[in-house]
Amino acid sequence: MFENSDLIVTAWNENKLVGVSSYNYRLGLCSYLADLAVSPATKDQGSAKKLIELARGKNRRTINALLLSVPTAMDYYPKIGLRERTGLSIMHRTK
Repeated sequence: MFENSDLIVTAWNENKLVGVSSYNYRLGLCSYLADLAVSPATKDQGSAKKLIELARGKNRRTINALLLSVPTAMDYYPKIGLRERTGLSIMHRTK
């Protein structure tokens, strides 16, 4: 995750890591939010939203942000400002 990301943003509570996000930027047009994880102990405190805001502030060239998620997390993302869109096609891995 760390070696292959263009940007890593972390959230800390004193000296305890409570959140992390990693991004990959392509062509200055889009950012892929590759990882977003927040400690359950800090859930609903705004950590995930802040991680996304900080990353977007670091790269003003970004036009679109893309997040692919597990189905069980999909109802969480609108709470932090992400909107679900249709028109996405996916070819899943075979292994």
